[in-house]
Amino acid sequence: MVGMLCLSLLAGLNAAAEPNDTGTDLPTVKAAVIVCKGMIDDGLFRSIKRRTQTALDQDVEYLIYEIETYGGLVQSADDISKYFILDIGKKAHTVAYVATEAISAGAMISVSCQDIIMLENTTIGDCAPIVLGGKLEGVEREKTESFIRAAFMRAAEANGYPAAMLKAMVTMQEKVYRVKNLQTDEYEFFEDRELPQDPNKYDLGNKELVVDDDELLTLTASQAFKYEIARAQVKDRAGAFDFLAKRDGVTFAGEPMVLKTNWSEEMVRWLNSPAVMAVLVMIAMLGVYIEFNTPGLGLPGLAAVICFVIIIGSKYMVGLANWVEVVLFAVGILLLLVEIFVLPGFGIAGFAGIVCIFAGLFGMLIKNPPDKFPWPQDAIAWSDFTWGVVGLSLGFAGFIVLAWLFSKYLPRIPFLNGLILVPATAGRGGEMAVSMTTLPESQITSVGVGDTGEVVSTLRPTGKARFADAIVDVVAEAEFLDKGTNVEIIEVHGNRVVVKAVEEQS
Repeated sequence: MVGMLCLSLLAGLNAAAEPNDTGTDLPTVKAAVIVCKGMIDDGLFRSIKRRTQTALDQDVEYLIYEIETYGGLVQSADDISKYFILDIGKKAHTVAYVATEAISAGAMISVSCQDIIMLENTTIGDCAPIVLGGKLEGVEREKTESFIRAAFMRAAEANGYPAAMLKAMVTMQEKVYRVKNLQTDEYEFFEDRELPQDPNKYDLGNKELVVDDDELLTLTASQAFKYEIARAQVKDRAGAFDFLAKRDGVTFAGEPMVLKTNWSEEMVRWLNSPAVMAVLVMIAMLGVYIEFNTPGLGLPGLAAVICFVIIIGSKYMVGLANWVEVVLFAVGILLLLVEIFVLPGFGIAGFAGIVCIFAGLFGMLIKNPPDKFPWPQDAIAWSDFTWGVVGLSLGFAGFIVLAWLFSKYLPRIPFLNGLILVPATAGRGGEMAVSMTTLPESQITSVGVGDTGEVVSTLRPTGKARFADAIVDVVAEAEFLDKGTNVEIIEVHGNRVVVKAVEEQS
């Protein structure tokens, strides 16, 4: 009887010493999922930093970055990579969970995490640099590739990925073999020129060619797992957490928080895309063009102002526009306004205004501190700068086309012909064109020195005056004239018509 009691007591002690099936004896940790979708750009970098800090403020110990991207700006990817390795990796455990694809710059930020876990049938790799409008060759290619290779080698050293495999994602012309180490019974990866020669240490007869010298490495989830890029391939996000829990001996506390980009971050990223930037530039310039060729201040001018504010604001919010470039742009606008409304002709103020505007806009295409000249310093910066120039160039080309169409066809549409001033030959005072609007049935084709009319919008000192059925852009001679004042044309300089007030004939 006593023996039975002792056996029962011993069994109870043994059961108490073993962890229970629920894992309550394991450390409990918090996790957060940070979704990284779409083009990799400065907007995404800033969003990742904000959401990562939000998670860290909640004492999160596992940061799962859910990757769904075909790539983007190399400079932004490098910023994210350095942020993961040099900063966040020291505060929490970072995991790249590839949910669809991690291509190009997406591969760079993925390997910068301490672990890569891939959903079944997803892909990772192919981070060779490309430039718009051509291909890199010779020294230029090597300069660009060396920068990206260094980023991948940094990740390989920090996170224990095979360096030869990561290098093959960036550079061709090198074969990569997988060879079994006979002493450790593990596989190692070597470039062709670094292939070991000791048959007693390595199974050289069964070496496997993984990457040929004319290939860029892109792997499926199963291949990435086989070749030690991915720590695991799973069926869903829950599978990734199960893998981490079992490998690290932890229990995750409840459902992880999922942090996505907010609407304002997505809006800023969308506005900074080359296509949208081209449309904004086109609308802004077209608004200015129409405003300068219509009576009064109206909707086109307002649209131009709104577009310029959006362009500058979006660049400022992603760190591309600093205060110097914003001030330059604003000074350029003010100088143009002075040239248009105050000074006659086109001179120093107008030229300086255009220079300031273009200097401000082009400076916003490059990330630089206010005390540094905005100029690309390397091939990567040139590549990112090129995409910005493309947006501006497309916008300017679109403006030229639309401006020509508006000037050619808008005056012929009866209910729209008052929206734009059309050129009419100046008589008596010269042979240059002036801007004027006429009624469809009007027979007037020119105005000239000596013609009299009436002010239809206050001249401060520029405005509009009616001469018979024509409304003409005019400038008052050294005075402001109220609406209804009778005026006479005294000079015509190109498309600039100068008037003075005349007393009404009794």
